[in-house]
Amino acid sequence: MSGRSFHTSVDRYFDQAAAYARVRPGMLAQVKSCNSIYRMQFPVRGDDGEVVVVEGYRAEHSHHRLPTKGGIRYSPDVDLDETIALAALMTYKCAIVNVPFGGAKGGVRFDPRKASEGFRERVTRRYTAELIRKNFIGPDIDVPAPDYGTGEREMGWIVDTYKNLNMNSPNVYACVTGKPISMQGIPGRRQATGLGVYFGIRACLDRTEDMKALGLAPGIRGKRVIVQGLGNVGYHAARYLQTDGGAVIVGIAEMEGAIHHPDGLDVEAVAAHRRETGSILGFPGAETVTPSAAILEAPCDILVPAALENQITAANADRIRARIVAEAANGPVDAEADAILRDRGVLMIPDVFLNAGGVTVSYFEWIKNRAGVSFDRMFSRHEATMKQDLLQQIEALTGAGIPPETRQRLVRGPGEEALVMAALDDTMTRAYDRIHACWKERALPDLRTAAFLTAIEIVAGSYEHHGIFP
Repeated sequence: MSGRSFHTSVDRYFDQAAAYARVRPGMLAQVKSCNSIYRMQFPVRGDDGEVVVVEGYRAEHSHHRLPTKGGIRYSPDVDLDETIALAALMTYKCAIVNVPFGGAKGGVRFDPRKASEGFRERVTRRYTAELIRKNFIGPDIDVPAPDYGTGEREMGWIVDTYKNLNMNSPNVYACVTGKPISMQGIPGRRQATGLGVYFGIRACLDRTEDMKALGLAPGIRGKRVIVQGLGNVGYHAARYLQTDGGAVIVGIAEMEGAIHHPDGLDVEAVAAHRRETGSILGFPGAETVTPSAAILEAPCDILVPAALENQITAANADRIRARIVAEAANGPVDAEADAILRDRGVLMIPDVFLNAGGVTVSYFEWIKNRAGVSFDRMFSRHEATMKQDLLQQIEALTGAGIPPETRQRLVRGPGEEALVMAALDDTMTRAYDRIHACWKERALPDLRTAAFLTAIEIVAGSYEHHGIFP
């Protein structure tokens, strides 16, 4: 999918929702527009000693809240239109889950899979230096995070570069999120987007009336699920759907192909097989599906596209047999396909809500870095003492002893990761309740329109209330 067509789809979703907005036309134009764009070309020394000119981008879509926030993507397909579209989605995601950031996105055009670690590091550090030079990064300005083709390692290189070029700057570790734990990252960030997908799907399937309209029983348990993409997002979404939700994962697709089993696939076992062999193909007992994209058309209750954008288009939308499409990736369904699926009665859980788990936990990491202390450290000892006293009083009053293992669990309380996961669960559930109420109360055509409309009105309200205009 070209960045231009992806950008067109995002703008089309915006326009569909804007028709229902209680917002002045001029303000709608401001919410839709991308505030700042930085396109750069910089030299990096290749492994052979020759100079390679690399192209990169950073788009800050909305300054209604600062800092702006968004991932950095490494891919040979990165372009400016894609970067702007992804930045716009970040603005709307942050508004929907009530995270106080504007949206941003970055990208560097090269293939990290074909590059050495040394070249990736040189690209990352030079890209960071370019962002610093133009004031496109900083704890109060613009805070990147991982995206397709990047991860904890790249975020570590970014914070190290930023720290060394801004030695007297406060809160340097808050300049980027998704860092390794050893560099003041936060537990749970790695699985946050996939776990957020699980929480969002669970919230949707708990609505009895909506499931009745689809001919499904409420709840995830027993639902047949196909997941496209076994990367960070797809793997964790599939794992939680299977282990916590009780779903049956009947199909998994990756770049090398797809596999299917009507009785279900063990996600952990498939991931282990891929680590050992380099492919999901050949997994014992599974049927190989070719081409890989054909798995999208297999019968299931829930289809979870968790790879790249434009996987479902007008060319294949008529053949999708899922009753629910849960967009774990950014833009996996284009605007034409979205209309076809909606007319066919397929329930779409939109990406602008569903994959906001990553930015939610990034927000928690940013808060932690600015505070300089983990969430459980300030109160854990005090709470343990209070709980110990309370349990002793209960034992004294009842005359019954509390088993040691139970006492230890009750006194210790949650650690930082448990607190983060609980807050993510609460955030995704509340966000779904918000867009679902908008959908029903304002008689909108679908959840996607409700999600975009919710975001538009929140962002416009922020501009109005903060008196940003001169």
